Amino acid sequence: MKLRTIVFTLALALTSLTLCFAENPNLGTWKLNEAKSKFGPAAAKNNTVVFEAAGDEIKITTEGVDGQGNPMHRQWKGKFDGKDYPLSGDPNSGTRAYKVINDRIMEGIDKRDGKVTTTARIVLSADGKTRTVTVKGTNAAGKPVHSKAVYEKQ
Repeated sequence: MKLRTIVFTLALALTSLTLCFAENPNLGTWKLNEAKSKFGPAAAKNNTVVFEAAGDEIKITTEGVDGQGNPMHRQWKGKFDGKDYPLSGDPNSGTRAYKVINDRIMEGIDKRDGKVTTTARIVLSADGKTRTVTVKGTNAAGKPVHSKAVYEKQ
């Protein structure tokens, strides 16, 4: 009887976790719509952003070009709980924290050695098909960067 209860509890927990991630509208592949986007000087462009479930965390992988046009690959894995998690592939930042504001808005904060380098506001459209990311801050050379990138769900 105990074994049946344990198996049922585990199955219920896994089903709940799966449903939780299935309902997350950020999951999936997002492609940059450059025509609808605006990039200031020295701003990086993420051409593709992939959000995927990784256990009880989210893994985000970006492919694009830096402010000088060089290819870049960034990876972040963590939770949308406002805490700093390691960010790889970004010479400007060593950590990133995502904080959920409501069901359509998140904030992202990048830091290098504990100091904020960029902030981002991520707004998901009501239909879940586009997301707009507005970034402000400084790049690795200390120059101001700003951008407004529009992504479409694939």
